[in-house]
Amino acid sequence: MAFRDRANQIMVYFGLAEERVDRYDDYAEPAADPYAVERPRRSSVPRPRREEGYDEIFAEEPVAVARDTGVLRAMPDPGFGDVRVHLVLPKSFNDAQQMADRYKDGVPVILNLQGVETDLSRRLIDFASGLTYAMDGGMQRIADKVFMLTPRNVELSAEQRAQLLEKGFFNQS
Repeated sequence: MAFRDRANQIMVYFGLAEERVDRYDDYAEPAADPYAVERPRRSSVPRPRREEGYDEIFAEEPVAVARDTGVLRAMPDPGFGDVRVHLVLPKSFNDAQQMADRYKDGVPVILNLQGVETDLSRRLIDFASGLTYAMDGGMQRIADKVFMLTPRNVELSAEQRAQLLEKGFFNQS
């Protein structure tokens, strides 16, 4: 069929044949549904409503300008000394509760699975993954079978991780 159409196009081009006009469309228009009711379209994003008194609440008020007093105050250094890290060396799955309690308190947890059975380490990693996901935290592999669980509001820099390595947190068994 495609060859016949192509041959016909060539013959029409050279004037040897007349162009065929199809009397019907291959694709019919779908019939309009007589029972369809056209509804006004609504945006899926809710618009904020203006409450009465909106202008009174958010009226511009004079802003106090801070004056330069010329006094410099020392700010405490947010160094590594402020961060507490809890080390967990699990012997059984019951140690997962201790890990979760410290993590919920906002303390970063180091989970050292070196020397732990494979099945137990899988269960603890699954538990730790769920814990960090539920609490919007993070879980990072620090060394072989050693993981760090960081709460949502805590980030450890590469320098702080290096200090942890120097202190020997990751080489315990």
